[in-house]
Amino acid sequence: MRHTVTHFCRHVKQKFSGGHAKAGGMAYGSRVCLTSKVRPESTSSAYAVSGAGELLQLLRDETPRTRAELAKLTGLARSTVGARVDALLATGLLAPSGEAASTGGRPPVRFAFNPEARVVVGADIGATHGRVALTDLSGRPICEIGESLDITDGPEIVLDWLVTTTHRVLTQAGREPRDLIGIGIGVPGPVEHSSGRPMRPPIMPGWDGYDVPAHVRRDFDVPVLVDNDVNIMALGEHAMAYPDVEHLLFVKVATGIGAGIISGGRLHRGAVGAAGDLGHVAAPHAPEVLCSCGNVGCLEAVASGPAISKALKGIDIVADSNSDIVALVRGGNIPASLAVRQAGRTIGEVLATCVSLLNPSVIVIGGSLAKAGESLIAGVREVVYGRSLPLATGVLQIVPATTGVQAGVIGAATMVIQHALTADRVDLAIAHSAS
Repeated sequence: MRHTVTHFCRHVKQKFSGGHAKAGGMAYGSRVCLTSKVRPESTSSAYAVSGAGELLQLLRDETPRTRAELAKLTGLARSTVGARVDALLATGLLAPSGEAASTGGRPPVRFAFNPEARVVVGADIGATHGRVALTDLSGRPICEIGESLDITDGPEIVLDWLVTTTHRVLTQAGREPRDLIGIGIGVPGPVEHSSGRPMRPPIMPGWDGYDVPAHVRRDFDVPVLVDNDVNIMALGEHAMAYPDVEHLLFVKVATGIGAGIISGGRLHRGAVGAAGDLGHVAAPHAPEVLCSCGNVGCLEAVASGPAISKALKGIDIVADSNSDIVALVRGGNIPASLAVRQAGRTIGEVLATCVSLLNPSVIVIGGSLAKAGESLIAGVREVVYGRSLPLATGVLQIVPATTGVQAGVIGAATMVIQHALTADRVDLAIAHSAS
């Protein structure tokens, strides 16, 4: 069924004493207990501690600061800042980070966000592959395993593999299940994000309505968040490569075609999680080729990896997989390069409409076919820049993805981190552990 294609691990040393903070965990979308106990002094002021989560947001840039510097930045009283710092130190999310210069007397201690306090699992499940990474709380991969698998094997087989692989990455990184703050999963189909259930996914037989979080939580009692694979790739690329870009469109071109929309710095899923489903938009001037969704002329049916393979087969060139197509293009095969560029043009016709509608400043092209180099992106640029208004394209960049195969796992981990480390959830966790 599968073979290992990627496998690396790096061990991370704890920055704080006393071992890893214990993890609790509730159901999908509920609060997470980040620590088992809080020092008595951290509960001296309920008001002060209740804002510890907000203080953490300021410190998540990992810049070390003293209590005095934090008081100056926030305008809060030193005692209030001290109580919040103590509460965060007890969770392990904050750790001492050297000393500031002394102005007389004992040098003040600096504190910084400790991304190694806990770990996150990000899983990218594609049509023909699975990749699981253990990351720290900044989304940096610690340990990663990638294997080939078949999404059509069904949810139980695929999710059992995910659970087993999660145990493997935890063991290889020297971390305990109690260190896990949550699991993020991307799948190649529409997902009802509020429940984590795939909804009528065209290429995922047996997955419709399946309770993915419940399956995974049989083994790991932590929040399990599920989303469309392209959405999490958009999150990963945005977090790692374009954190300051407010409007970004990530387009995956592989066995399927889809887009993740970042607008106003946030991922937009739409009313039912179907936003960005470019693969089933009617491609202008496309032949009426039957698509897996039952319609004809869909972008995915005429410009995806399988569509290119079919076109090449028609001229007696064998390319059974996306990697075969990429190898042909990189090897200088002219018909393959032309076929990929034409696919880029067809995708560009749809993206030209997206540019007029969404006005992104960056379009990132990712997915396995993006590895073919400039052929695909040149086709996209040719049409988008030619058909869109100058006002919309004046600052528009159309670029290849920089996160490569890690985009999905980093994005899935980012989804969990954004969920678990909000100010209110950190405050709830501190209150829960103090009760």
